[in-house]
Amino acid sequence: MTSASLIRFALALLMLLLHTSMAEAHRFAPSLLKLTQTAEATYNVVWKTPTEALSAIAMQPSWPAGCLMVAENPVLREGTGTVSSWTLDCGSLGKAGLVGEKLGVVGLAENQASAMVMLSLSDGRRYQSVVNAETPEFLVPAQPSQTRIMTEYSVLGTEHIWGGTDHLMFVLGLLLLVGGGRRLLWTITAFTVGHSVTLALVTLGLLSYPVALVEFVIALSIFILALELTRTRGVGSIQDLSLFKRHPWWLAGGFGLLHGMGFAGALADIGLPQSNVPLALLFFNIGIEVGQIAFVLLLLGGWWLFNQALAISAVTVNRTRLVLIPVYVLGGLSAMWCIERGIALVS
Repeated sequence: MTSASLIRFALALLMLLLHTSMAEAHRFAPSLLKLTQTAEATYNVVWKTPTEALSAIAMQPSWPAGCLMVAENPVLREGTGTVSSWTLDCGSLGKAGLVGEKLGVVGLAENQASAMVMLSLSDGRRYQSVVNAETPEFLVPAQPSQTRIMTEYSVLGTEHIWGGTDHLMFVLGLLLLVGGGRRLLWTITAFTVGHSVTLALVTLGLLSYPVALVEFVIALSIFILALELTRTRGVGSIQDLSLFKRHPWWLAGGFGLLHGMGFAGALADIGLPQSNVPLALLFFNIGIEVGQIAFVLLLLGGWWLFNQALAISAVTVNRTRLVLIPVYVLGGLSAMWCIERGIALVS
């Protein structure tokens, strides 16, 4: 494979990624349906959903037919989403109210989306459930379930890391920088510790930050990593003596602090059960780690299969040049994100 053909292939791959994920980097945030009981038969409803949709069929919240809308507030714009709110009168449901009834969202399958449903009752009971295309409704039980919190927030964490192209690209860059073995283990561990610290601090209200600036610096961290990869002799080798190459865990841990703020932003959009904040936070973070490890294993497995295929074929490939393809893609995507978020930062 010549240098010219390598560059053409990298550019084609970059254009494909730009087309499919330009607006998706770190935009994961499921819709949120939040109901709060204010009187025996009255509920305030807040419906937050992303502005951009994948289908002409809009997602809409659903509740029992016995609940009547008695007030509607103007639709507000908040970040990348819209917020609608209503007041429901569910007097015809009896004293049990929404307990034993179904809450859900219509249009999830058409939009390939999920939504968080949260219900707070006046007696202190709080419920939360993720609804999706397979299970678009949530049957409110008599008592909340901690097992449901652990399961659903771990799934949300995994979905977030897999839906955040920028986070995955940073992990890919770390893998290219250090290769495998213990160096990879220590580097990924440092990234995990970094983003876990800021995720907890922000979620618990101990740290605040300018969202637009952090989003820009996250993109910049990936661009810096791509530049570091182009500086190395034999990308992915351990022969280079740069600071980042010798001590990649400092790079991973430092930038991991920034990525943790990005994770916290998504978690804030989802919402947390106030009676189980530590539990939900813990399992959201566990879900992120599961998704991150799965991504690394997928990359390592794919590279192993590729090498095995080369070993039994007559094709000769310059592996050093081949590894440059993801480096070019990494640099191109991160540069685009820097421009996009830089404009948003100053506008």
